[in-house]
This record gives sequence, structure tokens and C-alpha cells, in this order.
Amino acid sequence: MDIKGKVCVITGGAGGIGAAMARRFHAEGAKAIVVADLDMGSLQKVADSVGGHAVQTDVTSEDAIRHLVAEAERLAGPIDIFCSNAGIARLGDETVATAEWQLNWDIHVMSHVFAARAVIPGMIERGGGYLVNTASAAGLLSQVDSATYAVTKHGAVAFAEWLSINYGNKGIRVSCLCPQAVRTPMIGDGEGVASVDGIVEPDDLAADVVATMAREEFLILPHPQVRDYIQRKTGNYDRWIGGMRKLLSKFDQR
Repeated sequence: MDIKGKVCVITGGAGGIGAAMARRFHAEGAKAIVVADLDMGSLQKVADSVGGHAVQTDVTSEDAIRHLVAEAERLAGPIDIFCSNAGIARLGDETVATAEWQLNWDIHVMSHVFAARAVIPGMIERGGGYLVNTASAAGLLSQVDSATYAVTKHGAVAFAEWLSINYGNKGIRVSCLCPQAVRTPMIGDGEGVASVDGIVEPDDLAADVVATMAREEFLILPHPQVRDYIQRKTGNYDRWIGGMRKLLSKFDQR
């Protein structure tokens, strides 16, 4: 997929990864960029910086995502690339309130479902399109200090896999973005487990997104070590779990 001349929509676009993708897509010659988020002030600044459009959107609402798609097409034309990127870092174990679990589920899984429902039919009718769904390395491995994050990010990866399997022969390309720590407000002081292999800058991550899309590969891995970790996990699951326990103990002692 060549970004040049394409209409791109990015949720979670008010900052961090979403804003970096907007900047990179603009530099690659995108025809139009539509960014979506709840924070309209920051969102409009990002849109203005790339000559794009801002649409305030609550990704937990299917009606809101359908409105986003309709508004993007009104403003910019048929959507070629949809980056479902919104996410939160609200850590919790099995004891946190059910509402907290539901919020993680709605943002990390259902927002991707709503986006797919809204854009895939039109993409197929036009002969193809590209979905970039942001998950996390936690969706391939785990997040030792948050069940809510690990479980819902696994769901995000699983849904992206399903989309690629079921729609790949119909012209829909899917990539799943799975970084460890990225230098955004979500990582706080940067001392968490996800930063064990270093912290990636958002602009460097955006470059990885574009390069992976050009190859039309499924996994976008800004931290290349993650591929080795996946192989270790599947090669000996019990040994991998033991290693994760040691990692947890290491961070618990800090």
C-alpha cells in the first residue's frame, strides 16, 4: 500500500501515536487526513498541522464511528485507509469494577469492530482498502501488571487476525500495530514493564507503520524483540510463563 494519494482516517488522533501517523501520512503524500478523538482542542491542532480535518468521536459508540466515516467521506472522499488507534492505559486486575473492564473492552476491541462494520463494505465495493488496528505487544505476549489491558489487547489482535483471514481475498489488507513502550503520556514515567526493551519515539513508530504497510505485512513490530518473544512463548509455553513470573517479581521489588 502506497500512502500517496490516499484518504486516511485515524482515531486516537489528538496526540501520541495517532498524531505521529497523521504527520507521517501527510509527509508521504496522503490526499486527505481525517483525525478523530474526544479532545477537540488538541485534535484540531493536529488536523491543522497536516491540512486535514478533525471530527470529535467517542470510539465506544458505534453511532459515533458511523458518523465519523460519513463525515470523513463527505469532507475528503471514499476512505482508503482506516487506522483504528484509540486506546487507554487504565491498569487493573480481576477485582476492578466491571465498568472498568467494559471500558477497556469497548475501546480496545469494540471500537475495531465498529470501524470494520462501517468501512469494510464500501472498501470491498471499491475494490479494496487498508485497516491498521492498534493493539499492543501485550496482545501477543501479556501485560503482567494489568489483566484488563492484556485481555482486551489479546482481543484486538484476535479480531485483526480474523479480519485479515476473512477479507484478505476481497482486497482488504490488515496490519496490527503491536509496540511495547512508546513515548506518549500513556506510559507515565516510563519505568513500567513495557519499557524493558526501551521506549520508541512516536515518529519512529509511524515510520515502521508506513514501511510495514508498503510490504502489506500483518504485524507491525516497532520493537523487533517481540517476534523472538512470540516464538519463545509458542515454543515452550510453561517456560515462557515462568519467565514472565520472574519479570513480574523483578518489577514488584522495585
